[in-house]
Amino acid sequence: MRYAYAITAALLLSGTATAIALPAVSGAQTAQNEPAVMAATAPKPGAPLSFADLVARLQPAVVNISTSQHITQAQPANPFAGTPFEGLFGQQQGQGGGGGTPTTREATSLGSGFIISPDGYVVTNNHVVAAGAKGATVDSITVTMVDRKEYVAKLIGRDPTSDLALLKIDAKNLPFVKFGDSDAARVGDWVLAIGNPFGLGGTVTAGIVSSLHRVTGGGAYDRFIQTDAAINQGNSGGPMFDLSGNVIGINSQILGSTGGGNIGIGFAIPATDAKPVIEKLMKGTKIARGYLGVGPQPIDDDLASSFGLAKNKGELLRSIEPGQPADKAGLKVGDIVLRVGGKDVNPDQSLSYLVANVTPGTRVPLDIIRQGRPQTIVATIGTRPSEDALLAQANAQSDDDMSDDGDTPNAGQAASNPLGVTVATLTPQIARTFSIDSSVSGVVIGTVDPSSDAGAKGLKRGDVIVSANGVPVNTPAALGAAVMQAKAAGRTQIALYVVRGRQPAFFIGVKLKK
Repeated sequence: MRYAYAITAALLLSGTATAIALPAVSGAQTAQNEPAVMAATAPKPGAPLSFADLVARLQPAVVNISTSQHITQAQPANPFAGTPFEGLFGQQQGQGGGGGTPTTREATSLGSGFIISPDGYVVTNNHVVAAGAKGATVDSITVTMVDRKEYVAKLIGRDPTSDLALLKIDAKNLPFVKFGDSDAARVGDWVLAIGNPFGLGGTVTAGIVSSLHRVTGGGAYDRFIQTDAAINQGNSGGPMFDLSGNVIGINSQILGSTGGGNIGIGFAIPATDAKPVIEKLMKGTKIARGYLGVGPQPIDDDLASSFGLAKNKGELLRSIEPGQPADKAGLKVGDIVLRVGGKDVNPDQSLSYLVANVTPGTRVPLDIIRQGRPQTIVATIGTRPSEDALLAQANAQSDDDMSDDGDTPNAGQAASNPLGVTVATLTPQIARTFSIDSSVSGVVIGTVDPSSDAGAKGLKRGDVIVSANGVPVNTPAALGAAVMQAKAAGRTQIALYVVRGRQPAFFIGVKLKK
C-alpha cells in the first residue's frame, strides 16, 4: 500500500510540474478551446476531480438567446352584434377569421447558443429563433453574454431540416469556441452541456455519451448523439463539449415527461453534420440535399422473416412519387433498398439520411432486392423540397380514417385460414364505400380473426391487400396461392402491401397460422 501511495504521489507531482511548465498563451487572439490552452485545464482521462477549470474557459463563449414576437389572432364574432347589448362587453364586429376584430399579443422564447468567431457569429437551433405559433412574427433576437451584456442579433440564415440557425452580433474580440470531430466520440465518453435551461441563465451539466447515431424519427437529418447530461427546455442550441473543450454536438431535443423535464435522455446534433451546414449559411450558399421521391418503411422482424432477409438491413419502398428520380430510375413499390452508393441502409443510417447527404445531380447506384432477386439500379439524385412543401404533400396524400359502414362480401370464416382474414375481390362499389382510389386493385378484407397476428397488428375490414410477398393479388385465390407458396418455402410470415382508404399505403409482416 505504501508503494502504491508513493507512485500516486509521484504521478501527481509530475502532472503538476508539467502543467506549470506550459508556456502562457499570448499574442494573437486564439479560440477558447485551442489545444495548447486546453492542455493546461482539461481534466485528465478518467473520472475528473472537477470540471471547474474547463468550464471557466468555455462558458464565456456560450450565450443566452431570446426572441420578442407578436402574435395576431382573430377573435370570435360578437354574439350580441345588432342588438342593444352589442357594445356591452367591449367587443367590436370586424373582419377577423373568427368574425371579430383581430388582436395582437406579445410572446417570447428562450434558448441557448455559442459563439464560433471573434467577430460575433453565433450558432443555435432553428426552433429557438423561429416563430413559435401560427400567426407569430419574430420582431427581434437578443444575445446575452455570460457577463449579462446584451446584443441585438441579425439572423444570417436558417435550415429547418437540420434545425440549425446562424446569427451575427456586432462586436469584436469575443470569446469563441470551435467545432470538434464528433465521429471520434465514443459511448461512455464524458461530455459537458452548457446552456440556459428554463431561463435560469448559464448552467452547466455533465454526463456521458449514451449512444451514437440515434435515430428518433427517420428523417433526412435524424441522427443524434444521445447523452444523459441533464438537458431541459432552454438548453436548445447550446453546445455539448468533450473533455478537450471541443464542440461535438448542439443540444437539440429531449425525451421527457409531459412537463418537459429531464429524464436523462437528451439528443445533440453531431458536429460533423452541423459544421458543413453552418459554413454554407455563413457564406450565403443555398443548402441543397438529395432526394429520391420515395416513401421508405423500416423492415421489422416479421417483414425481414417474410422476405428471408437478415435483421436491420435495408428499407422497403411503400410508395413512389410519379416523375421523381426514383420513378425515372425504375424503382418500384416493394423494392428493398440495401445500399446507397455502397453505404449500407440500416438503423444507424436510414435511406432518407443517406440520400439527403448526396449532392443533387449525382448518379448513384442503389443495391436493391426485387421479388427476391438482387439487382442494381442507378438513379440521378434530385433536390429535396423544403420541409413546408413536403408537409403539404404529406397532408394532401393523407385523409381521415375510412368508415366501417357498408357491405363487404364475406369469403368465409377468418379463423379457418392461415392468414386470419377473409377477403373478396375489390369492386368499384366496395372501393367507393371505403373511400379507396379507383386506381387501386387487390382484395378487400371482410372479416379479421381478432386472435390472429393480423388482428393484433391492426388489419381491419375495408383494408385492401394489394400484394403478398411482392406478388399482386387481385383475387382471393391469388392471395391463397401466395400464402401456400410462403408456407411451402418454410416461411412463417408473409409481407402484405396494404391500402387503407386514402392514407399512404404500407407494408406489414403477418405471422401465418400453423
